[in-house]
Amino acid sequence: MNVTLNSVVFRSADQDLTTAGTYIEMTSRLAEPVLVGLAVLAVRNRVKR
Repeated sequence: MNVTLNSVVFRSADQDLTTAGTYIEMTSRLAEPVLVGLAVLAVRNRVKR
């Protein structure tokens, strides 16, 4: 399952990571778009006022 997720969802780098490093990379790849979206909403809300 880990290989499938890395090849399909996460464009994994060609680096050999530890298990913890692999999960940290997956988590960061999921969290980055969420954080960018929240930042856009925060800026939009400040500009609207």
